[in-house]
Formats: sequence, C-alpha cells, structure tokens
Amino acid sequence: MTTAYAAAAVPPDRDETLRRQVLAKLRPRIVLYCFVLFIINYLDRVNVGFAALHMNKDLGLSATAYGLGAGIFFLGYIAFEVPSNMIMHRVGPRRWIARIMVSWGLVSGGMAFVQGEWSFYAMRFLLGLAEAGFVPGILLYLTYWYPARDRAKATAGFMTATVLSSVIGAPLSGWILSANPTWFGLAAWQWLFILEAAPAVILGIVTFFYLVDRPEDGRWLDANERAWLIRTLAEENRQVESVGSHEFRTIFRDYRVWLLTLVYMFNAVAVYGVVLWLPQIVRSIGGLSDLQTGFVTAIPFVFAAIGLVVVARSSDRTGERKFHTALSALVGGLFLAASAVAPTPLLSLLLLCAAAFGVWALLGVFWALPTQFLTGAAAAGGLAMINGLAQIAGFGGPYLVGWIRDTTQSFTPALLALAAGPVIAAFLCLAVRVPREPRG
Repeated sequence: MTTAYAAAAVPPDRDETLRRQVLAKLRPRIVLYCFVLFIINYLDRVNVGFAALHMNKDLGLSATAYGLGAGIFFLGYIAFEVPSNMIMHRVGPRRWIARIMVSWGLVSGGMAFVQGEWSFYAMRFLLGLAEAGFVPGILLYLTYWYPARDRAKATAGFMTATVLSSVIGAPLSGWILSANPTWFGLAAWQWLFILEAAPAVILGIVTFFYLVDRPEDGRWLDANERAWLIRTLAEENRQVESVGSHEFRTIFRDYRVWLLTLVYMFNAVAVYGVVLWLPQIVRSIGGLSDLQTGFVTAIPFVFAAIGLVVVARSSDRTGERKFHTALSALVGGLFLAASAVAPTPLLSLLLLCAAAFGVWALLGVFWALPTQFLTGAAAAGGLAMINGLAQIAGFGGPYLVGWIRDTTQSFTPALLALAAGPVIAAFLCLAVRVPREPRG
C-alpha cells in the first residue's frame, strides 16, 4: 500500500459517497465475473450426478462405486488446496485462476472417455487436483478488493453460483440427456461432460486478460475511489494484524482455524451429499423423465440462493457473523432430517427446500469469520486450509449416501445421516471466539 494513498484524509460524508461508488463498480467488475466463473466450476464438479443416471449402467457402476468416485474428487482437491493458494498469493490471481480454469476444463471434458471403475476414480481424482485452489483463491481475491463490512454480501454473491449452477445446470443436463445426442459414437452422458467443460477452457483464457490483481492496478476506478479503497483495506489489515495473525505458520496453532474447518466440513457433508445424489433421489420418486427430473431437482436450489442473499444481507447490516452462521446450519440440518421422514413426496420436497435455504445460507456469511483474525499470508493459507480440509466431507458425504443406499435400499436413513452434519456444525460454531470485525 502506498503512503500517499494511506495518508489521504476524507470527510465522513465523502467517505460514504466513495464507498458506494466503489461498491457499484466492484459488483459487476469483480463479483459478477467471479460468479460466472464459479457457475462453470460448480457445474463441472457436480454434473457427474446427472451423468450417473445413464453412465452408471453403461460402465457397470454400483451405488457404492459411484459414491466413491464422486467423493474421490475431493482427495485430489485437498492435496493441492493450500499449495495452490500460496502460489496464487505469490504470482497473482490473474495468472493462477486462469491456469486452474483451463486445467479443470480439459480434465472435465476427459471424463467423457472413462471406461470403468478405475478410470472413473482416476479422472475424478485428477479433476480434484485441477480445481484445487479455485474457491479459496476467489475468496482471498475478494479480500483484496472488499472492505470487511461489505464482504459477506460479496461472498454470498459469489457463492450463489453454487446454487444457480444447479438451477441452470440441472435442466440443462436433463435436456442434454433427453436430447440424446450420439454424434461420433458417443453417448449423451459423454456429450454432457464435453459440452459443459468447454466454457471453462474458453473463460480461462479470457480470465488471463480480464482480471486485475490488486486495487493499485484497477484503472477502472478513478483516482479518489482507488485511494479510498487502498487506504480502507490497509487500515483494516492493520487492525486485524493487531488482534490476529498475518504469518502463514500461525494458522496451524490457532484453534479457531481448526474449529472453523470442522464447522465448514460438517455443513459440507449435507451440501455435497445432497448435490451429488439429488437427481437420483428425485428420480426414485418415480415416473419422471430426464428433463422433468432436471426441473424438479432445480427447485431446492432456488431457495438455497434466497437463503444465501437474505442471511448475508442481514449479517452485513448488523456486523454479526457467528450466530448467523450457527443458526443457518441448525435450520438446514433440522429441515433436512424432517424431509427424510415426510409422509409424501411433495412435503419432502418442500422441507428439502427449507433445508437448502439454511445449509447454503451458511456459505455466504461463514467466510467473514476467518478474515476477522487472519490477513496476508495467514489469510491465504488459512482460507485454503479451511476449505481444503473441509472437503473431506465431499468425499465422505457422497460415499456415505451410496453405502447406506446399497445397504438399506432407501434414501431415508441416508438423508438422516446427512442432516446430522449441519446440526453438529451449528454447535461447533458457537464455540468459536472471534474479535470484533473492523468497520470502516
């Protein structure tokens, strides 16, 4: 941060005017673009759930084998998460995020050519390696641009892509399967992988030329706006350093990092268990075509998007993070359990919508918690460590559902097992002590 920018004094009324001007420019230039990238990312990560409607039969995959393959993605993801974010902190977001996108696009397209269990496992593992660092990289990138008081809304705007990708992707995937293209001798599920991977490669190249690493380089902000943003972020970083950590090695001995990892992990058990199995859960109701399954599967994610936005706005308005996070998880877990024992499919779907509201609402406000006590290299490593280790749930959730489904021939006990995760997360979150959030 330059001394000139940091030293500039701005009257309070002018300060608020500059804040609003800066946010108005950041939303389309930073959040909206990252939101589009995450839609592509999440679609490529979870479209295997729709491919499985036909792929499992073609490849001879059991529910347990599919659950293992769906989850093994996260082993590769975990292995490279922290190193990826530390590299990005050094070389800059523009280069590294572009590299990640091109890599995962190529591997995701390659999923079309798996031949059996072991090649399915291998490609899912490689996809995890390729995608590692994207989410914590964007979360870190947002801290380079957004003041603390506005960070939850920005994060929620980015995270909404996880649900909108399903709202868009579920009908799209259902349509591709129902259209049944068989060009060049490839089945519809193979074309699903290829067609949905192409945007990642294209936008990865665009990203190299479009992203701007830091506010100092943001020439689309005028001089006063840029000076205000740089000064505000510098002051917030100094406040965080005075009560928290900025060195990478400190994250390993900070109990809050480990506790927040568990919070995110237990909530993610429900997120990934539902996302990767929902098309088959919906199909089990009976009588639905591929296209109808796609549209019905999309409904809970509409409510998930609403939850993300509503809770993040409330959290930013009040400046309170911990109880918003805990209550979201608790609501999500309780409604998910209720959906498992509902007497009718319609009531089960409605309760699942309420569960999605809570479980996904956590994703927006949660990431404001670690940045209340981590900055610099500690933030880069800490965000990656929390997100990376929490992906153990991405392995465990889908595998758990598959194993329970094969054992009981029912999704009811599987949903009850998933519901326990967010409830545990809620109580763990209440045990985290964080400093008061800096406010500009």
